[in-house]
Amino acid sequence: MRLLLRASERTSTLGLGAGTDFDSRITVKINAPELLAQELARRSWRGETITFSGITDCYQPAEARYQLTRRCLEVCLSRRNPVALITKAALVRRDAELLAALSRGAGCTVYLSIPFADEELGRKIEPGASAPSLRFETLRALSAAGVETGAAVSPVIPGLNDDQLARVLARAAQAGAKRAFMTPVRLPAEVLPVFRERLERAFPARARKVLHAIEEMRGGKLNESAFGARMRGQGERWAALRQLFEIQCRRLGLQCGSASQLGQTSRPPGVEARAKPAQGLLFEDG
Repeated sequence: MRLLLRASERTSTLGLGAGTDFDSRITVKINAPELLAQELARRSWRGETITFSGITDCYQPAEARYQLTRRCLEVCLSRRNPVALITKAALVRRDAELLAALSRGAGCTVYLSIPFADEELGRKIEPGASAPSLRFETLRALSAAGVETGAAVSPVIPGLNDDQLARVLARAAQAGAKRAFMTPVRLPAEVLPVFRERLERAFPARARKVLHAIEEMRGGKLNESAFGARMRGQGERWAALRQLFEIQCRRLGLQCGSASQLGQTSRPPGVEARAKPAQGLLFEDG
């Protein structure tokens, strides 16, 4: 389940672009932990898994200073509420002990989003994120601490990183990951021009072929916004990639799933939700 918290301080109604705005214009919801505690204390709360975070990385650089994600996790630990996390940031390693305590209690699964095995390629496409090697090291550290971990091969960009899928899964399994899912690249209106500019700058000779491959995977479009379809591709190329993904997961002993798996946290014996969740899983395929 995704729980949205409204902040009473330091919020802004200004729209943010998908380029440098996310580096330079940061809205900090400084009272999020307190609001979360209030929500979890309600009698109507059923103890559903809370996912951090399917929209904005919960371990973006501001977290190093504000520790809002950490404080929210502490709230979940105190209330014995299961959590799932997905992040590209090695900063999550800071909270290994806390996440391990959640794993032993209500349940916790941490996914590292790792679309690239190649360091140089990852740096060119995701210049502001932790290097792939650091993400694999983080998987290993969290797994060693007793946290259930998974790899999100996301985004899959046909013609650019789809040939690295098997390498990513193999390295994730070696680092202790137990689960994996994959999603195709999504290019909503705000993201498309940023992606196109970065792609053309880094790989001018391949850019057109990559964009054409994305259209092939999206039924002739560069993006699919329909709920239930946006997190999966279509066509022969995507079907072949999905088959390869499933074969590699079986070979490596990884629990293979779709993006809806993100909200499915294993609960330790004796820990059950208060009632059946009324809301669908985050990223549910529909």
